Amino acid sequence: MPITIYPAIDMRGGKCVRLLQGDYNKETVYGDSPFDMAKQFADDGAEWIHMVDLDGAREGKRVNDRHVLEVANGLSARVQVGGGVRTEEDVAYYLENGVDRIILGSSAISDPDFVKRMLERYKEKIAIGIDARDGYVAVEGWLKTSEIKAVDLGKELAEHGAEVFIFTDISKDGTLSGPNVEAIAELGEATGKEVIASGGISNLDDVKSLQQRSDSISGAIIGKALYTNQFTLKQALEV
Repeated sequence: MPITIYPAIDMRGGKCVRLLQGDYNKETVYGDSPFDMAKQFADDGAEWIHMVDLDGAREGKRVNDRHVLEVANGLSARVQVGGGVRTEEDVAYYLENGVDRIILGSSAISDPDFVKRMLERYKEKIAIGIDARDGYVAVEGWLKTSEIKAVDLGKELAEHGAEVFIFTDISKDGTLSGPNVEAIAELGEATGKEVIASGGISNLDDVKSLQQRSDSISGAIIGKALYTNQFTLKQALEV
């Protein structure tokens, strides 16, 4: 099966940005309009758009939601969103207004009962974002590292209905140094669920290496490589 390519739009202050390894002090702005960026991706063939509310992740509430809904309702591509989703009201707000999938990350550690309720209620419309540093789960916008192993968290949540995981190796994010293919595949093998790779993809060979593990990796989120013209979305889709 071909993996799904998810072009990424990270939002801060209403702009399209990229952070280096999640550091808010290492930001590059790539565009003033999330919608225009998403439209370009959709026009190039993207079936999904991956959107992250960086302000929301930091503040623990929805901040850039207006831009998310504009994309979800204005384009044919499906949208998954994370950042600042902390309550059932947040989840319902997005899903009832055109968003296809919600990413729950830090709350998997800080409020596991909430996450398990959302999995039970919304099933595959919930993706579990597991952001790891040296194999351990990072939380609160990557500002802290927990004592919980990524694979252990994945297996536990799979037992509670999680069907989709997004795995980010923070050490790779925004570095264009290649994805941690083995760690991503390990999570897929351990859980038996869909795992979307995130972080470090720098060239088409990286996309090919993920495609070769499509038995345990279902997709790839690509951000900086597209913004810095390492390759085009169309080329990634062809791979």
